[in-house]
Amino acid sequence: MPFTIKEYKKFSKNNYRHFVLGGDIGGTNTNLGIFGVKSKKPKLLALFHFDSKKIKGLHYAVNEALEHVKKNYGIPLNTACFGVAGVLSSSKEHAKITNARWDVSKKMLLEKTQLKKILLVNDFEAIGYGISILSKRDIMVIKRAQKVPKAPILVIGAGTGLGKAALIYNENSKSYAAIPSEAGHSDFAAQTADELALVNFIKKRKKISANISYEQVLSGQGLSNIYLFLRKSGEFKETKHTREIDNGSFKPELISKYRGIDKTCKETFKIFKVIYARFAKNFALDCLAWGGVYIAGGIAPKNREIFDREFVKVFEQNYKVAGALRKTPVYLILNHNVGLLGVGLLASKI
Repeated sequence: MPFTIKEYKKFSKNNYRHFVLGGDIGGTNTNLGIFGVKSKKPKLLALFHFDSKKIKGLHYAVNEALEHVKKNYGIPLNTACFGVAGVLSSSKEHAKITNARWDVSKKMLLEKTQLKKILLVNDFEAIGYGISILSKRDIMVIKRAQKVPKAPILVIGAGTGLGKAALIYNENSKSYAAIPSEAGHSDFAAQTADELALVNFIKKRKKISANISYEQVLSGQGLSNIYLFLRKSGEFKETKHTREIDNGSFKPELISKYRGIDKTCKETFKIFKVIYARFAKNFALDCLAWGGVYIAGGIAPKNREIFDREFVKVFEQNYKVAGALRKTPVYLILNHNVGLLGVGLLASKI
């Protein structure tokens, strides 16, 4: 099974009290991290990357990682936490990955790997916990405002899919607890005639009779949907860049690559930016996130220029409670391993 490994720090089994496995599991990427534990903040030592579409199940990837660590470092691992991009069962024993062909089963992992202790969480729940161990260089300020101590914190992010979690402070434990959600699948409300035309275009193209969700316009597939909508409108001329994108099945990576030089790609990101700002605004109001809105996901760090004054202007627009939004700081998470750091932290506490 093909995989890549990145070692962040030379280590041996004598360097740490114990070691745990953390997994960030999505429809595109499956990342497994080895963490050394000797303080409150576990250290990410090595990362294994797998293509989610090229593995048949999580236990195959886990066994590859466990075997490699045992063979090369003499370290047996039996404790793990996995953050899964999908809906967890009420018992947290099983998770359905939204954009993959296989599921994650705690029972199967216990049966088919050497793991003895396993915790399953939502991927954005993991990101929420990962925020606490980020450094200053891992965060870019989008919108400055004074944080309110112990106020709710919001985490959102667009990538293969669209995720959201809220962090609520618990006075008894003196710490934040993450509340997962599937808000990325909430209904997208068109605000203009063009947005309504986009909604109808997506419904017709994908033969969807139900309401269009935010994920259909705010994710990798969302970029593709917006781009294709603009291409079909005939308002923009065909270029060598659009021909390349069209031949590449409207890949979001190419749309991003040419967003600064191709008019169709530029307009795609302009629409995407406005929708992103509204999504952030809606859920910031949902929990009054005066502790900060943190934007994660695969798309944002690679296209950080979209988080500009226009983004902030749209975020603060509200005819009744604009003041509450002006009090809300907004940040961009630059560390793409934040979810992995979160599951490493959770695994260290099992």
